Amino acid sequence: MSNSQQQKSLQSWQREQLHVAQRYLAEKGIITNKVIEKECRILPPALAIWRLEDQKGKGYWAVSGQVPTDAVEVKVANTARDVLRHLSFQWQLKADGIMSSGIKDKTQVDFANLLVNKAHDIYAIYDNDKLWANVAS
Repeated sequence: MSNSQQQKSLQSWQREQLHVAQRYLAEKGIITNKVIEKECRILPPALAIWRLEDQKGKGYWAVSGQVPTDAVEVKVANTARDVLRHLSFQWQLKADGIMSSGIKDKTQVDFANLLVNKAHDIYAIYDNDKLWANVAS
């Protein structure tokens, strides 16, 4: 693949991930109209961390990629790196809640296991200083 093709592929992946994140928020009744690019972190093909705002200026962090798409209000984390730590803990708590509720449904158990695995994955990204070396905190 040529450099030009790689660049187009990366841009296409990035647009798709932004659309996924915005659609996720829209399904929750939140329509975003602004991307704060300097705070976003794109780590293809693993994940994209978006800093978005709605029309009232309320901020959100959203993640998409090879992880469950999720979003939180911007007040829970100051940086893209911090939002990964926050979501890692939240996903583990959610998985614990599913497992401790006594649900035996295979789909729910599989989802809880996925949450735990992805929580570990994003925590490893959060904890990797090399990935964040050129990022202002």
